[in-house]
Amino acid sequence: MAEAHQAVGFEFTVRPDGADIKLSQEVIKNIYLSGVTAWRKRNGVLAGVYPASPSSWLIVVIAMISTLYTRVDLSLGMIDLIKENLPRGYMSVQTGKVLSAILFATLLWLFLIYLLRYSLKALLSYHAWIFESHGKMSSSTKLWLSLIKMFSGRRPLLYSFQASLPRLPLPSVDDTIDRYLESVHALLDDKRYKQMETLANDFRNTSAPQLQRYLLLKSWWATNYVSDWWEEYIYLRGRSPIMVNSNFYVMDLLYITPTQRQTARAGNVVHAMLQYRRKLERGEHAPLRALGIVPMCSSQMERIFNTTRIPGIETDIVQHLSDRKHLVVYHRGRFFQVWLYTGGRHLLPSELEMQFQRILNDTSEPQPGELKLAALTAGNRYTHARTHARTHASLQAVESSAFFLTLDDEAQGYDPAKTGSLDGYAKSLLHGKCYDRWFDKSFTLISYTNGKMGINTEHSWADAPIIGHMWEYVLATDCFHLGYTEEGHCKGDINKGIPPPARLEWQIPKETSYVLAKQIADDVDFHGCLFSEFGKGLIKKCRTSPDAFIQLALQLAQFRDQGGFCLTYESSMTRMFREGRTETVRSCTSEAVAFVRAMEEEDKTNGTRLELFRKAADKHQNMYRLAMTGSGIDRHLFCLYIMSKYLRMDSPFLKQVLSEPWKLSTSQTPQQQLNLVDINNSPLWSLNGSLCIDDHNLIGSYLKFSSSETDSFRFGQNIRKAMLDIQSLFKPTNHKTELPLMNGVSKGHKKDV
Repeated sequence: MAEAHQAVGFEFTVRPDGADIKLSQEVIKNIYLSGVTAWRKRNGVLAGVYPASPSSWLIVVIAMISTLYTRVDLSLGMIDLIKENLPRGYMSVQTGKVLSAILFATLLWLFLIYLLRYSLKALLSYHAWIFESHGKMSSSTKLWLSLIKMFSGRRPLLYSFQASLPRLPLPSVDDTIDRYLESVHALLDDKRYKQMETLANDFRNTSAPQLQRYLLLKSWWATNYVSDWWEEYIYLRGRSPIMVNSNFYVMDLLYITPTQRQTARAGNVVHAMLQYRRKLERGEHAPLRALGIVPMCSSQMERIFNTTRIPGIETDIVQHLSDRKHLVVYHRGRFFQVWLYTGGRHLLPSELEMQFQRILNDTSEPQPGELKLAALTAGNRYTHARTHARTHASLQAVESSAFFLTLDDEAQGYDPAKTGSLDGYAKSLLHGKCYDRWFDKSFTLISYTNGKMGINTEHSWADAPIIGHMWEYVLATDCFHLGYTEEGHCKGDINKGIPPPARLEWQIPKETSYVLAKQIADDVDFHGCLFSEFGKGLIKKCRTSPDAFIQLALQLAQFRDQGGFCLTYESSMTRMFREGRTETVRSCTSEAVAFVRAMEEEDKTNGTRLELFRKAADKHQNMYRLAMTGSGIDRHLFCLYIMSKYLRMDSPFLKQVLSEPWKLSTSQTPQQQLNLVDINNSPLWSLNGSLCIDDHNLIGSYLKFSSSETDSFRFGQNIRKAMLDIQSLFKPTNHKTELPLMNGVSKGHKKDV
């Protein structure tokens, strides 16, 4: 983890005459800027006055003015009081009355808005509903849902609920430390656990209260006490390559390809993305809501397009621009600028197809050094920053583009008749040739020669569900709204008068990061497999959470593969809070360990194993719910650690916690966020995040060849066997064959469950 470079904070010293508080300018500035950044994230007038509307102001004004003529003073004398304090001599008596009524109506309207908003915020701070058993809802929760519906308005826009979302709560130090100790108890022997317990209690009784006070101040001032530090210190200050280590990929439909024509598919998909962007800029997308009622934070969606990670010597920055009118296309070592507008409108899919075909037909050769130029974005960030400073002007066309498109010269995708096709597809999306994706862009759209598509996404600006939301919209629009001709071309007329794409001119640097990037890519050990024996429907029929089922299967597979247990990371979202991102669920619990051991002990009956499985599943679900509701462990400890660095306070406990390796890292990406496609009747598509942390980790979607301890194929087989063994614990159930689950070993194994 990156450490904070600024230091010193609040110093409390007790004197005979009381407490002297010394305020550090650096920490005050940091906390102040966190709040300023939050205030700048406003989403327009309509969202600013929601759940009211600008037209409701006019209704209130008319109502107040009408009372002047009906001699019914609804203002209880406030209008007369305002009139008495208005400047005299510049307006008639009647004008003064009307102006006073307008001012009072405006104040009343604003008061009602804030009353509704804070009432909704208070309602959204209720989280007991998450902990209720599935299918059972208490009377208080039913009443709460009714009030949420009443205060939510009729047609909320994407950002309508932003101001009403509660802040991420700051857990108590005691709760966090107790949960942490519980989470590592099963992983440590008695001696090591006693040592950790001693460190934790020393921290609890010494520096923790002071750090917590400073963090509490930040939680009051900033919208979210975690998110800005998480983006800066976990992502932007990292100097290692982001290709493979941070960026993640998104797959296309697995079982069908709408057209085999590369340029036609790219034309439809790019046009669908432009439609999505236009609705995004206008806030016209419906906000994502749990249970169809409880709103989620939409702030990450602001930076899907027109966004680039700019390298720096010590830290990168995320540059987000307003509406960009071009994209940059890479093909066979050449870079082209393609304008997305003509005559004040978006290019039609057929016109985009024509532009992309012009690029394919271009036979010019790359400039010297141009072929592998993009490898700079795949290498060390310090090297990239030094080069970027000298070639900034040449890079502006790429960095200011809406997004980056690669017209690949290979065919990829899942082919049941071709062994390893899924592995090759995933690796191509993850790193390609190391020089044919612009890894700094918010996302690179990849188009293959057989019509398959995919996305490589930079991770700092958002998490996987955000790009998944956009991708679901794009795929549904492509397949079910835009469509293709019988010959596989885009529908619509073509304006051949549109200027052709322009080749970009470069100031080519001498440095290259290709060698380092190639070493990283060649070390990726990926094995993808389809699990077709059963799906989440059968798991739910067994009255078990699909997530808990898969996590316990992973623990069983890990034990069989490595002969032991390890610290396990699962990501949960915290988007029920303003600017929330993720929290860690520590999946290797004492209950999970007991279940796995029972599975490996021959003297245990299936009844005993099933009982232990249910206890472990319930424990996992409870931990997941705690993480979702702001009572997780790791983000709180992370922020305490960063604060300790600002204050130059040494904490052996925090150092130990933050240095512990996650040897098994898993993630979950929700499907059907938009309900535009019925996955029971349509092919599945895979959304998978990939993050590599350590050379000997079982990381999800891939491992490393350089590790002698891991093997992706072997681990994949262990996952399959573990799932079947757990399923066998349940009584046989008549069930309809479901669409298969997809396993991307060794981390992407749970994504379609």
